[in-house]
Amino acid sequence: MFVDGRRTFLLFLAVASCQMAFVPRSAVADDTVTIDGGMLKGERSGTVFSFKGIPYAAPPVGDLRWRNPRPAETWSGIRDARDFGPSCMQTDDLPKSEDCLTLNVWTPVKRLRTPLPVMVWIYGGALAHGNTPQYPGGHLAARKVVFVSMNYRMGRLGYFAHPALMKESPDEPVGNYGYMDQLAALKWVQQNIEAFGGDPKKVTIFGESAGGGSVMAHMISPLSRGLFRGAILQSPGLPTARAQSTPLSPLKEAEKIALDYAASLGINGSDAEALAALRALPAEKLTEGASAQEVLVGMSTGKPVIGISGAIIDGRFLLETPEAAFAAGRQAPVPVIVGANDRDLGIGEAATKDDLFALFGNHAAEARSLYDPSGQQTLDELKQQVLADKTLVEPSRHLADEMIRAGQPTWWYRFSYVAEALRNDPAWKGTLHGFEIPYTLGIPNALVKDKVTPADWAMATLASEYWLEFARRGDPNSGSRPKWPHHDPFADRVIDFGNDGATVGADPLKPRLDLWQSHWEETK
Repeated sequence: MFVDGRRTFLLFLAVASCQMAFVPRSAVADDTVTIDGGMLKGERSGTVFSFKGIPYAAPPVGDLRWRNPRPAETWSGIRDARDFGPSCMQTDDLPKSEDCLTLNVWTPVKRLRTPLPVMVWIYGGALAHGNTPQYPGGHLAARKVVFVSMNYRMGRLGYFAHPALMKESPDEPVGNYGYMDQLAALKWVQQNIEAFGGDPKKVTIFGESAGGGSVMAHMISPLSRGLFRGAILQSPGLPTARAQSTPLSPLKEAEKIALDYAASLGINGSDAEALAALRALPAEKLTEGASAQEVLVGMSTGKPVIGISGAIIDGRFLLETPEAAFAAGRQAPVPVIVGANDRDLGIGEAATKDDLFALFGNHAAEARSLYDPSGQQTLDELKQQVLADKTLVEPSRHLADEMIRAGQPTWWYRFSYVAEALRNDPAWKGTLHGFEIPYTLGIPNALVKDKVTPADWAMATLASEYWLEFARRGDPNSGSRPKWPHHDPFADRVIDFGNDGATVGADPLKPRLDLWQSHWEETK
């Protein structure tokens, strides 16, 4: 997810031992597979096998810190793949290491005659935190897909563009090392997923928040072309489809951010000596003061955390903003699901209502009449509504509009379901940022544990089945579920995953989103 403080559910965050041990060569069973690197032994849970902590690239340590991922080393014998690898470096208190480039695979025990569709999950976390144990894939895999998740570098270790790096590697992409890790994992899927019963021609990438933004980055990157056939973007952020909402860093700006950070540590210059000094720093030092919450506050206040550039227009992986790519039709021509939550995350700040409505420029008075017609709404509630619309909700609709304009099958959604156990809690007026994930992953008990109800399970089954069917066929519709129509930019229509199920109807937020659209178009 995007924000540290929103993680009141941990999705079974009981991180197992991260030691990579080897088991003796024994009788090969169905929980043993052979991939390019060697043999792996996983474990069975119910109707699913899992294989965890699989290295997909060499450890990015020493001279490989701030280098694009290199091939993983092969191994002899059978590698124990029953435990998650350590998470990538971050401020969160969990098992972590700079040696973190591993991925995980869940696959059904009972294989079909034809290869299964593959769903590759990319976690969010403001490109500053996140981990794979938080998002178990077994519940989706049990329903006949192969589920993959990967670690990728974040923060100053994942997005860093010191000028010495360009001099060291003039022929390589520089700066977006987290995205390059994701790219390496997607290539690993193409090369190895058949060993787990998956079809490399039927790969869907999906993610939430910065994970959804990562999906967007791969949609527009020429380096990712052909590695997936479908994309699901849940509250995509960092980047969004609106360049002004969460701006990317141009390469020159990212270089200055890196130089200023190095200078704050007493490391000056842009030569190999400065780079060597940066690589000699402990990884823990490079994460200090860069939690997801601190990164988000920096974005909201316009005072970014030092050394944090976020996603970079590097000229190799990212050539332009998503908005520019979509306008020119330079994105991957794949089917898309995109949407946001009704109580989603907002980035920005305002001390008064006047400050808040001033964000709309010449439309300030119209915004006030839409959001606060009686003048009685609290500032905090208005900030939630205005900033969520600005940051994630309207940009998700804009992405859907652009995909339809390009002729790509697209389905747009809103998520507003609240677990039955939480409906009397005044803090739960709708679906907060990231809280659709327990339903799309089919694990509503991760949110409310033993208070989960049949209605909660029904929503999880419903929502996840749309996601699964999209992965199977490139269309979320099948069976007796409510028909989810293609997005139509000229129709006032959205599917809402709410307390009454999945319903298609007029969008109650349309006037607000139209106003944001007008503002963005006028201020390009």
